Amino acid sequence: MFVALFLPIVAHADGVAMLNSGLQKTYMSCMGIDDLLGNMKKIAGINTGVTGVGTAAGAGAVVVGIKNHDELFGDLRDLEAKENFSGSGNVLLDIKQQPDFKPNIKSKKSKNLGNWRTGLLAANTAANVAGAILATKNTSSDDELNTRVGACISAVNDLQNIIIQARANGVDVTEAQKIYDACSEYKYVDLSKIKKRGRGAQISSVAGGVVGGAGIVSSHIANNSDQNNAEKIDTAANVLAGGATALSGAATVFNATQISAIKKVADVAQNCEKVLK
Repeated sequence: MFVALFLPIVAHADGVAMLNSGLQKTYMSCMGIDDLLGNMKKIAGINTGVTGVGTAAGAGAVVVGIKNHDELFGDLRDLEAKENFSGSGNVLLDIKQQPDFKPNIKSKKSKNLGNWRTGLLAANTAANVAGAILATKNTSSDDELNTRVGACISAVNDLQNIIIQARANGVDVTEAQKIYDACSEYKYVDLSKIKKRGRGAQISSVAGGVVGGAGIVSSHIANNSDQNNAEKIDTAANVLAGGATALSGAATVFNATQISAIKKVADVAQNCEKVLK
């Protein structure tokens, strides 16, 4: 009879100890995830601004580049049209054949525009490089996030089994149940969206930096060249400026949508850590 009365007391004490241990493990595994997500959201927000500036600079380079191209080579085409209309041997043809004709056109009408395009491309490239660095930092944080959320889910699963045993031993599991209900929501979040969008921002920024860098070189050569292929180089610079702009724009979209994905997981983290505290 004495043993029959004593066993429930022992079982209850064991249940309390087991429950406290499970709650401690859950606390250690799940706390701090919200801070990590907050830092990732902050970086993605900064990166959205950085790549947005890069997109604007690239778009400016495209506009200036097109104007530069029209100013320089439009004049040449106009003279060619007049030459063909007037017949060979007129004064315009003689002017066009002078060695310093292209330099004169360039120095008067397109030198400044060419420099502006090069400068804007440099700004775009710098923004893409900075964006790639920030995106890479978030990608590293994403690996840590996956590890920590995985550990939290494992602890929550263990807590569920402990709650069942503790309840059978007559232990009050009300608080533990609230913690389980809140933190078990991690099982249903999609962390892959954060990783995919972060990776997309990283790749776009890296590619944008490469394309923008090539654009800078092409723009500089086109702006300081009097060779017959100067028009082709100038066109290439404009195309590269357009490509760098598109990549900056893509990175901006990836960063903005990554913030949205982070917020959804952060909602779970905040609810979980609120009850844990």
